[in-house]
Amino acid sequence: MTFRENANISTGRARRGGGGGGMAVGGGLGALLLALVVMLLGGDPGAILGGGGGQAPSQGQYEDLDECKTGADANENVDCRIQATMLSLEDYWTQVLPDAQPTTATIFTGAVNTGCGQASSQVGPFYCPVDEGIYLDSAFFDQLEGQLGAKGGNFGEMYVLAHEYGHHIQNYTGALKASQQGGTGPESNAVRVELQADCFAGAWAGNAAKTKDSEGGALLEKLTREDIESALSAASSVGDDSIQEKMTGQVQPHKWTHGSSEQRMGWFMKGYETGDPRQCDVLRANSVEDYN
Repeated sequence: MTFRENANISTGRARRGGGGGGMAVGGGLGALLLALVVMLLGGDPGAILGGGGGQAPSQGQYEDLDECKTGADANENVDCRIQATMLSLEDYWTQVLPDAQPTTATIFTGAVNTGCGQASSQVGPFYCPVDEGIYLDSAFFDQLEGQLGAKGGNFGEMYVLAHEYGHHIQNYTGALKASQQGGTGPESNAVRVELQADCFAGAWAGNAAKTKDSEGGALLEKLTREDIESALSAASSVGDDSIQEKMTGQVQPHKWTHGSSEQRMGWFMKGYETGDPRQCDVLRANSVEDYN
């Protein structure tokens, strides 16, 4: 998906955050990243971050993305693309749920302090319900493509951010708490929460071309087939079965926390094709397979 070159993206809720200090999570990046990515894109941050409660950076440790002004900047620069995507997500979800407060994406390098604890880049993108913020190191997108096998493309990156924003919406509705109830496995609440966030990402994608910048101008061009393939490839690469296969050479469904590649793609497409987040009630579905 291409941002319209003259779109004003300067008001998007993204920033750079400090306070990392080089936290050590252990081991090398390769196998460790694959182990941690099972839990990334949501779930309990306390299980993957450095300790329980924490403290987000002070306001003085944040830096605005002053270089990100137009859609042309977003098309060329990954940090600007994050800012522009956040603007589109905020515009969409504000229309759907006017009472839900927008969230902010903090881009960090190396490590960052959050309300959920300290996080290393090796954790991958995540949502912290304590301070209601999204955190990511944009270098993750290179790892998503290089180590996890995604095809790449700008919209795959935007899907990751939309999924995290979906967790913010779940935090507002109360659905996010269900991820801590019922253990693991293909039909677990943990899996259902993740698949709902995928469906929310798809619902946004189905309406993204209608979202506006702060001046009322269109933010994005219409999605192309290549855009959808980019998102589906990203969703498939972080499926539990795909990650387990890469890590151990075998698939163990009883340990699933995020859903299979097929399920993640299926729920994203249900959201995209209907364009209606009300169709994303995975928690009440008879089965997580009920996305057709």
